[in-house]
Amino acid sequence: MKTIRSLLMSTSMMAAAVAASPGTAQMLDPNKPEEALEISKRLQCGVSEDKPAVYHWSGNIYGRSPGQPDKLLFKGEGMNIRRCVEVSDPKQGKGWRMVSREVMLMLDPVTGEVLREWTNPYTGQKVSVMHIHNDPVNGRPNYATSADGKPLRLTSLREEGPFVFMPFEAPLFYTNPLQGDYQKYVGGSYHAMEIFDFVALKSELFGRKSPTAYPAVSWVRVSQWAPWMEMADRPGQMVFNAMGRKLPGGFEELPEVLKKEIRANYPIYEDAPPRDDNRPNETTWSKFKLLMEQKKTK
Repeated sequence: MKTIRSLLMSTSMMAAAVAASPGTAQMLDPNKPEEALEISKRLQCGVSEDKPAVYHWSGNIYGRSPGQPDKLLFKGEGMNIRRCVEVSDPKQGKGWRMVSREVMLMLDPVTGEVLREWTNPYTGQKVSVMHIHNDPVNGRPNYATSADGKPLRLTSLREEGPFVFMPFEAPLFYTNPLQGDYQKYVGGSYHAMEIFDFVALKSELFGRKSPTAYPAVSWVRVSQWAPWMEMADRPGQMVFNAMGRKLPGGFEELPEVLKKEIRANYPIYEDAPPRDDNRPNETTWSKFKLLMEQKKTK
């Protein structure tokens, strides 16, 4: 009897030791809402509010029109600069919110030069290129529990070896800001899909001593023709396919073509928006409308 009791005690002590082992104790648990909140923050944010995080991506932009082969229209170079600020709610406690702005350049697919004018291969018409420059692109507050008391769950997270995968799909369907008041009767809503696939080292993303992580990201967007292309109601869509990562070196680690263009023409994009930024988000369509209206007043 004494031997059995000793074995049971020994087994219990071993289990406790494993549970408290450094490898376990030093890793965040994505199944715990508070730690899931920290994991999601590390994926998106920088080391602190004062040191913005910079994501960079590079890829191809295609045109797809019925009855025609897909056309490589542009090379794309893009960046997003962001900071995550602490927020609090009387019921939900402390959380974080991302404030950001982004630039994506349309480059000549052969020379890699930044395009100012472009001959549309579908219409033969020369048009002025409007590069994506949206300010702001902010997120909603994130908490360990939702407003209705449900705990945060990172349902798409998948662990595999030393890596963590987190895919995220964003189906978009809303009233196009370039349309009128009767779109629900005649159509014309903005319809797109954006897909973000993150992969990070588990040691960075889950390690309790890591202030942040530096994941790689794949970005795919399927959307309508950009308004500056002047495609009117021609059928078809654009397909963006790019890959990149969060840059440990921040803005200075971006490719020269991005740094040069931003400093020359979009200087505010060298830093993230202020902590208290509550402006409505911009899109390619709302920015196009704003710039067109500004031209009318000149």
